[in-house]
Formats: sequence, C-alpha cells, structure tokens
Amino acid sequence: MNDWPEGWSGDNRDNRYGRGSANAQPESARVMRQVRRGEPAAPPYGAGVPQQPTYVDGQGHGGYGYGDGSGDTYDSGYNTGHVYGAPGGGPGGPAGTGERGPRPAPNWRRRIKWTTITVVTVLVVTTVGTYFWADSKLKREVDLSKVIDRPEGGDGTNYLIVGSDSREGLSDSEKKDLHTGSAGGKRTDSMMILHVGGNGDTLISLPRDSDVEIPTYVGSESGKTFKGTGRHTKLNAAYAEDGPTLLVRAVEFNTGLRIDHYVEIGFAGFASIVDAVGGVDITIDKAFKDKYSGADFKAGKQTLNGEEALAFVRTRHAFAASDLERTKNQQKFLAALAHQVATPSTVLNPFKLYPTMGAGLDSLIVDKDMGLYDLGSMFFAMKGVNGGDGTSMNMPISGSTGGNLVWDKAKVKTLVNELNNDEKVTVSGS
Repeated sequence: MNDWPEGWSGDNRDNRYGRGSANAQPESARVMRQVRRGEPAAPPYGAGVPQQPTYVDGQGHGGYGYGDGSGDTYDSGYNTGHVYGAPGGGPGGPAGTGERGPRPAPNWRRRIKWTTITVVTVLVVTTVGTYFWADSKLKREVDLSKVIDRPEGGDGTNYLIVGSDSREGLSDSEKKDLHTGSAGGKRTDSMMILHVGGNGDTLISLPRDSDVEIPTYVGSESGKTFKGTGRHTKLNAAYAEDGPTLLVRAVEFNTGLRIDHYVEIGFAGFASIVDAVGGVDITIDKAFKDKYSGADFKAGKQTLNGEEALAFVRTRHAFAASDLERTKNQQKFLAALAHQVATPSTVLNPFKLYPTMGAGLDSLIVDKDMGLYDLGSMFFAMKGVNGGDGTSMNMPISGSTGGNLVWDKAKVKTLVNELNNDEKVTVSGS
C-alpha cells in the first residue's frame, strides 16, 4: 500500500513536509517512525491549539523523538499547548481565544505603605531643612552674661521685647515714606515684658518715659565698670547710653524681675513683616491723625500695610496721655499681627509663610541663648494674650516727676511676686 498522496512516489518527494520542505502537509506515520500509531490526527490550522504528537524514546515515554526501544516515553509538554504560552491557550487567556486574561488586583496595602513612607520622608526633610534655615537667620548679638548683679529667676520665662527706631537697611526714599526721619544711632520706641507661664501669659508695656535709676553696670563694649550714683533718667535713655545690656540691667534693677531672653526689632523689619503677611486687620476705636508719624486713620475695621502699621504703633502726639495710649495701641497691634500670621492661609501657604518667616528672622536681634523654640513660645504667647488666655496691661503708674512717669512701687512689687511664682496676675495697670 502506498501511503503517499496520489501522484507521489518514493522517488518523487521533492515537495514534501519535513527535511527542509515548505509543504504544509505533515509526513505520515510511515515516514515519521517515532510517532506512535493510533494518535488522533491534528485539527485543521486555525481550529485552536493543535494536539501535538507525543514523541517516544522507545520505552513509552514522550520526548523529542529519540527513542531507545524500551517503550518508555517522556511528555515534554508539547501535547498540552504549553509551548504557546500560559496553560489553557493564549497568553493569560482561554485556549484559542488570543485574549489577555484579567490583570491581577493591585496591592493597595503595599502602595499605601510606600506612599506613606515617601510623604513622611519629604515632611521630615522639609522640617529639618526649615529649622536649620530659620536658625541660621537669627542674629544672636546680645550677651546677657555681661549683665551684673542679676536677680534670682522665678517660674516661667520672661522676655524683654524692644522696638527700636533703627533705620538700618532703609533707603532715603523709604525713610521719607515711613516718616522715620534720618537720625543716627537707635533708640527704643517701645518696650514690653512678656511673661510666659502655666497660669496665663502676661504682657506688660513699659512706657519709654518711665522714671528709672541707672545702677552700677559694666560697659558692653569697653568692659569698664560704671558706678551707680543714684542718677534717674527715662527708661529709653538707658538703651541710648549703652544698648541692650544696660537696658536689661535697668529693668532688672528697678523691678526685681529677671529677664531670660531679649528680642529687638527695627522699623524696617516691622514694616516688612506686615507686608509679607499681606497686611493686618485691626479695628481702630477712634479716628486720629499725627503728622510726625504719618498716621491718618478713620475709626472702624481696616487692613494696615507695613507703612500704615508703623505709623499706628509709633503715634504719640495725637493722644493726651501720649506714651500710655501708644503702648496700648502697640499691644493691640502685636496681638492682631500674631493672629494674622497664625491663620491657616499663612501657615499652610509656603508662598506666604517663608517670606513672613524670612522678613521676621532677618530683622530680629536676640540674645545668644535664644533658640527657635523660645521664639515660637514667645510668638504663641503674644497671640494668646489678647485672645482671652492672658493679661495685657501697662506698668502701674503712681504719678510723674520732671516729665517722667513714676511707677507705683507697691503694685510693682506685688506684680513681680505674682510673676516669679507664676500666679494669676491680680494687679491692674494704667
């Protein structure tokens, strides 16, 4: 029997499948002896994955067509379709469909984990970087170790906050716009003691015309000791005479209260902070005008820019009780500024927060022991003073002498005792 198709012979097999032939028709089992007889015929092309022939090795095991006559075979996986991809057909899909199977479900726990790690890392790096940036901007120029004969410290922390009339950094046109004048050197325009404690914070304004005694002190630059002679002068004259260290010495000597930290800001820095925060909202109770400071305000709620804010806190000639009324306005404005800076629109907006921090830190002069934590504690205490969480007052005044305001010694003693013991302040100021 001739197993070849009609017209074929053993000598005419040029166009046959196998042995390099391009013919699509497979060789018969007679030619391919390694194929076991009785295997089902392969389905037509395109009717799914064909059942591949099992190659035998002579021992009955499927293999690659190399039998040894023992009848064993070795199944290589060809007859299951694995050669074409995933079990069951095409890549990831049912046999013969050619479609992809469903994508594996995302591992949300893993994604959330790495997202959290990334966010935390960014926050930590940003926070640490901001801290060192801010810390590097502090001008630690005041050495309180040069202050002699200091009183014992009490509970809580006491800050001496000074606003100076320094024109440093201002151009001639800016001096004109801000009505600062062009006087050389610098004097104190405002002085306040801020006590931060556990029983409410207290902000006490010290009128610059306060009558004080200049005690024995050591010159901040010369190191020379200047003996006290009982001489009395205005408080702001102490600053003009020998700067921050003599001012601290005079405050401590005349009150008995130890000053833990010193903070000073000049005209330019104050105006820059207000402008950086976008202005400060404040309610002015009564209209007033002052040609010296440039103030011209109507009554009611309004937003002050840097120039207007500086005029507001410096005005004294528009009031009968010039220095006392000015200190009240200074307290009121500083509380409003602190509230404005602490709003979410500033704190959560880096385009406002960093310029505000930069303007403030660039313009502050502090003592050598002042840290960012101390500065932050001072800021939030000032914010809460006029928010019902603390007390805001002027130093108690009993009268005047030679144009200087005389403190009420009995009330001052009670006030200092309450602050040193970190008790609720019961004394009222002027």
